[in-house]
Amino acid sequence: MGLIKDIREDIQAVLARDPAARTSLEVLLCYPGVWALIFHRPAHWLYKHNMKLIARIISQLARFLTGIEIHPGATIGRRCFIDHGMAVVIGETTEIGDDVTIYQGVTLGGTGKETGKRHPTIGN
Repeated sequence: MGLIKDIREDIQAVLARDPAARTSLEVLLCYPGVWALIFHRPAHWLYKHNMKLIARIISQLARFLTGIEIHPGATIGRRCFIDHGMAVVIGETTEIGDDVTIYQGVTLGGTGKETGKRHPTIGN
C-alpha cells in the first residue's frame, strides 16, 4: 500500500474509534498518534531497506515531537490508532496487526534477549 493511503486509513480509524474526533483535519492536526505513524511508516521502509541510521533519526524526531517511541524496525499493520499516546513505547521486533488500538503508557518492550524476536506480537 502507499503511504498516503495508509495515512488516510489511520485517520479513518481514529474517526471510527474516538467519539471526540470530529473531522479528518482535526485528527491530522491534533492527534500525536497519527503523527507518530506518519513518521514511522517511511522510517520502517528505510529500516527494511538497510538505511537504519536515517530511520532511527526519523524515529527519534517523532519521539521528540509526539512523546511516542516507535522503533523503525517494528511492524505496524493497517488502521492503527494510538490514543492519548504519551509514553507509548514499541520495540524493534514488535509486530502489530490490523485494526489495533493502543492507549497511553503502553510498552511493547523486550524480554532482554540480545538477538532474535524479543518483543510481543499483537494480532488483528
